[in-house]
Amino acid sequence: MRKLRAFLASDMKLLLLEAFVYLGWARILKALPFAKVAPGLGVSLLETSFQMTEKNEELIHRIADAIRIMSRYTLWESKCLVMAIACMKMLEKRQIESTLYLGTTKNYEGKMTAHAWLRTGPHYVTGADIMNRYTVVGIFGNLLER
Repeated sequence: MRKLRAFLASDMKLLLLEAFVYLGWARILKALPFAKVAPGLGVSLLETSFQMTEKNEELIHRIADAIRIMSRYTLWESKCLVMAIACMKMLEKRQIESTLYLGTTKNYEGKMTAHAWLRTGPHYVTGADIMNRYTVVGIFGNLLER
């Protein structure tokens, strides 16, 4: 049992390190013109399946946790879009499809605000806490060949 805990702890450390790297990479992408970044996000206006095999659920939750944890400790801003892109790329690396959603709304002052969130299968893995406040204006389905 002790060896299993040690293995799981080291595996999570690797996920945290990977999340940190992808969050940095996603932050660089956010600084570029969106027209250059968009093609790498997936197929525009295409959603991936809401179906999922149970074998990936544990891994998906651990990746989402790693992104959520590391986003608090980056030296740069790692908010919704950065988190969604980083998580998408971590899932892509493991051949797990995902859909990135972009939404907008007006805040209480009447100013436009934006939000991004990511879904894989039936699970919203980033940005789900406030996604219902936003109107979807962009969808990018990251379909993967199997």
